[in-house]
Amino acid sequence: MNRLLHHFIIVILLAGLSPGLQAQSSPDEFIRSISQSVLDDLKADRSLQSGDIERLNGLVERKVMPYVDFQRMTALAVGRNWRAASPEQQRALMQEFRRLLLLTYSGAVRQVNDLTFQVRPARSKPDDDEIIVRTQLLRPGREPILIDYRMQKSGSGWKIFDLNIMGLWLVEHYRNQFAQVVGASGIEGLIQSLREKNQTLAMSGGSAK
Repeated sequence: MNRLLHHFIIVILLAGLSPGLQAQSSPDEFIRSISQSVLDDLKADRSLQSGDIERLNGLVERKVMPYVDFQRMTALAVGRNWRAASPEQQRALMQEFRRLLLLTYSGAVRQVNDLTFQVRPARSKPDDDEIIVRTQLLRPGREPILIDYRMQKSGSGWKIFDLNIMGLWLVEHYRNQFAQVVGASGIEGLIQSLREKNQTLAMSGGSAK
């Protein structure tokens, strides 16, 4: 599972938006046009490859978060318990969930050098407002990593809110984990569990164990 989470964060960063492209592009063109550019940036930046959390945080803020519906992603991952959380708890959940992904990414970024990215044929209609864009990461001498982006059209363009990696939907995976924690110790217990996990990841240099 940790390897899949690593690939998940790689894909999120591959979905960052370059300055000249607008999110109003068709979703497959949006993903296709930006991915190689951002992948090249990652390959060229040794600080990112070394797991520099501050630089990773800056990259995520600039190129990722504006184009991911992170509130919806977190709400879906928390499930029915999201509505029971106070606004302060919701903010804390989003913050810790985001940090979990960022720290996991810092341990995975060293894997980008041999990757190339392709968008698979679309299975959507022009008037769809929620679609799945199917892609793959190619690795020399190994099976490709298949990734599906679940995206929704918003007033500002297309946004990502879930991913399927090799048959695993990430929101569903986290929902199952989070539900167990909330059932045992409530929303505050989930927040504390995420904080503790993030502290462990930070102490280990960002590599998920």
